[in-house]
Amino acid sequence: MKRIKHSKVKNTGIIFELLVRQVASDTMNNKDSKALRVIKKHFKTNSELAQELKLYRTISQEKFLTESKASKFLEAVLRSRRQLNESQLRRDKYNLIKDLKNTYILEDFFKSRILNYKVHASTYKLFEFAEADNPADYVSSKFALIEHIQTKPLKSKEEPKLSSQHKDVRILASKLVVDKFNEKYSKLNTRQKRMLREYINNVTNTTELKKYILSETTKLQSDITSLKTSISSKVIRIKLTEVSNLLNKLATQHSIQDKDVLTMLRYYELVNELKNVGTK
Repeated sequence: MKRIKHSKVKNTGIIFELLVRQVASDTMNNKDSKALRVIKKHFKTNSELAQELKLYRTISQEKFLTESKASKFLEAVLRSRRQLNESQLRRDKYNLIKDLKNTYILEDFFKSRILNYKVHASTYKLFEFAEADNPADYVSSKFALIEHIQTKPLKSKEEPKLSSQHKDVRILASKLVVDKFNEKYSKLNTRQKRMLREYINNVTNTTELKKYILSETTKLQSDITSLKTSISSKVIRIKLTEVSNLLNKLATQHSIQDKDVLTMLRYYELVNELKNVGTK
């Protein structure tokens, strides 16, 4: 019997995590993101790859307090995985890897440290297990996942935290991590960080992203209106009125684009600067 070999290049969970990191890096550096195009092309809502990704993320995120519940949950996920169209999934994954090879140097793309690597690897081994494989590997991977799932969940008010004490800014979005940003990005304010989390978490769900941005444009307009009264310069007040008008246009757009996220980040910075001026 042969051992189950893990392949990062074929691991849907790892591929998606690395693509999301690249999207965040491209966005922060104001670059056209090839990674975002890859995600939108290959992870469409009803694709087999998107369905498998959901299963990877479910295993990574869900928590149960007892081994029995964790085991039953894992069995349910494995049943869902067996229901996927295996031949279509293989074709989709082949085309995804082909695009990655044409876009990046694979060795460089996959050399980043992966959060929860063991969880991703164990999930892959269970998903790819065949009758000719060593059952001992299957059992080992299964219990590694049960141990991961059987963990006390975070309290409802807790959120993944963004560290300001290190040069790396870690953006945690549904267990997806953006590592090793430049030092200047550690100075992002709370609202900018939250916007980036929403952007990354909903990179394939533009409806939810648009909903979040709409709510934020309303808050920004309210902030600007309130802060404008403390500005003595008539020129600056006129400019702030123009910003409010631009926010109105953003709120009525049919779709949200990458540049709109950058625009929101800049407006957050503007509001932050106005508040600082007001306190001096």
